[in-house]
Amino acid sequence: MTDTITKTTHVKAPIERVWRAISDHKEFGQWFKVALDRPFQAGQTSTGKMTHPGYEHVAWNAQIEAIEPNRRFALRWHPFAIEPDVDYSNEPTTLVEFLLEPEADGTRVTITETGFDRLPEARRENALRSNTQGWAAQAVNLREYAEARAEA
Repeated sequence: MTDTITKTTHVKAPIERVWRAISDHKEFGQWFKVALDRPFQAGQTSTGKMTHPGYEHVAWNAQIEAIEPNRRFALRWHPFAIEPDVDYSNEPTTLVEFLLEPEADGTRVTITETGFDRLPEARRENALRSNTQGWAAQAVNLREYAEARAEA
């Protein structure tokens, strides 16, 4: 599929712990490596700066679509918008969803990003490839972060 990225991970932590890691802007920032300006609020824009080494020049700008406690967190953003001198605001956004499901010994997290087919052709392939790699790494970051805090 050229329009969708899906990553699933099992987190050995209660759903409430995983939910907090995803929905609390400070906790999200720790594992995602972004310094966010204020708490997430549905219908509002979330802003900040990336803190991942080598990407500190990248602004975080996402529209929070949904906050459904312990179930779904969704946002829209401009994927792979890493060039500091490029205005991405007129491009379509992709939809990122975190879906949580309880499992016997923890939580299943499914991260899905859709909408790549709507991106300008010149950026589509790089955005899909970069975000596919990025979500693989972020799924690990989220799992490790939530599991470490579940034990504390």
